[in-house]
Amino acid sequence: MTQTLAPTPVVADRRTPTAPPSAPSRGGSYRVPAQVYRVIRVLSPLMAVALWQVASSTGLLPERILASPAALLETTRTLTESGELQEAVLVSLRRATVGFLLGAAFAVVLGGIVGLSRLGDALIDPLFQMLRMLPLFGLVPLFIIWFGIKEEPKIYLVALFVVVPLYLNLVAALRGVDKDLREVADSLRLNTVERWRHLYVPAVTPGVLVGVRQALGMAWIALIVAEQVNAGAGLGYLINNARDFLRTDVIVVGLLCYAVLGLVTDSAVRLLERRALRWRGDAA
Repeated sequence: MTQTLAPTPVVADRRTPTAPPSAPSRGGSYRVPAQVYRVIRVLSPLMAVALWQVASSTGLLPERILASPAALLETTRTLTESGELQEAVLVSLRRATVGFLLGAAFAVVLGGIVGLSRLGDALIDPLFQMLRMLPLFGLVPLFIIWFGIKEEPKIYLVALFVVVPLYLNLVAALRGVDKDLREVADSLRLNTVERWRHLYVPAVTPGVLVGVRQALGMAWIALIVAEQVNAGAGLGYLINNARDFLRTDVIVVGLLCYAVLGLVTDSAVRLLERRALRWRGDAA
């Protein structure tokens, strides 16, 4: 008689399952916490300033080459107490503001025409592409001949540096508007004002804000050069006077003021960008 063997029942393993091995960090090494990198970012410039001060104190970096951080602080205090620094900053800020607004106005008008009109594209864009290839600082002698040596050439040079990046970003943003959205606007029979309000402005705002940040950076660079040309006031005037007397401390203070003004204006645009593009959820 043949005996049938019953299959052995499978008993489930009641042991607690072990977690899968964690993925190795990049490069197979321990991943450094993000907080460490933040601390390093803060300490890095402080360490550079400390080394700078040590080099100045020990004579490795003479004052005639570069003033020490301590000397810069003392010079800043002196210029602030006399009012020279505030006056120079206000004059330079006014020039940059007027030049930026003038350049932005031209960029918006011309960029809008080129971005929405094939005829405007054919007439205006080639001229701007040629202008973009020119060494713009080389126009300084021509600006002096055309506009003299007062405020006009400084403001116009800043405006010229603002026009190019803002124009390019606006044109690219207008050309990149979704074709389907244009067709929806056509089907709804939106007029020109309604198209700009409901279609073009929301669509081009991200690109335009990028252009504004680039234009502000170029504005301060242009102003530094423009104020070296027979300036009677402003940070450039302060720097030129210091150069004549070999005052490296005043020169560095003036340059740092340019840098701070650039950072402040850029931060203001980034804040505006975050608020204006909050609906996207990915604003810088």
